[in-house]
Amino acid sequence: MFELKAFRAIDNLDLCEQFATGHAKVLLDYGVTKVTSSSTSWFFNPAVYVIIAKQKITGEVIGGVRLHIADGITPLPLEDAISIVDERVFDLVKQHRSGRTAELCGLWNAKSVAGMGVGSYYLMRAGISVTNQLKLTSLFALCAPHTLKISVEKGFEIEKSIGKEGTFVYPKLDLIATSIIIRDPDTLSVALPEERDLILELRENPSITRKEQGPKGVTEVTYNLNF
Repeated sequence: MFELKAFRAIDNLDLCEQFATGHAKVLLDYGVTKVTSSSTSWFFNPAVYVIIAKQKITGEVIGGVRLHIADGITPLPLEDAISIVDERVFDLVKQHRSGRTAELCGLWNAKSVAGMGVGSYYLMRAGISVTNQLKLTSLFALCAPHTLKISVEKGFEIEKSIGKEGTFVYPKLDLIATSIIIRDPDTLSVALPEERDLILELRENPSITRKEQGPKGVTEVTYNLNF
């Protein structure tokens, strides 16, 4: 049984610390020592919102994801990451900032719950569902090859205007990242119908407990997604 809790980063530094510690451990386990989204400067950024996943019984933080709103002051993590090889990312984000855009980043789950859907299913759906609370008109992300299909099912599309048709070598020379975007977070028109329904239900009922079908069976998940 898991619980997902949403909060503004500056409102709970203790949970920010737990998020960062868990994220850093997972990255290290996979041999990744430097990722722009793993910086801890976001603890004190009023434009950052966080969703963590906890074991309901022990209270252990076993996953998380963040939404960084593009405020025109602090670059998004993907701007820092991609601009090294393609400065067009700055103009891309600026175009979408005329509405209100953000990046879904720092997605991780502990190895103890690997394969149970905590990150790529429950946290990703939750992150997309709260875009209405943040009044977003688009949502960016960088994803690894193994999460591209899962992301597309939830309404993301490959942003091909940057990189090599949207792909980059990142965060290591032997890893590939793809730039993706949701252009219509309100309607999620290109999402799979079943994924759209699950996300929109969370949007309508941000505090809900429901049985979730994950890769390893059914799990009870409690959501508390009001910021």
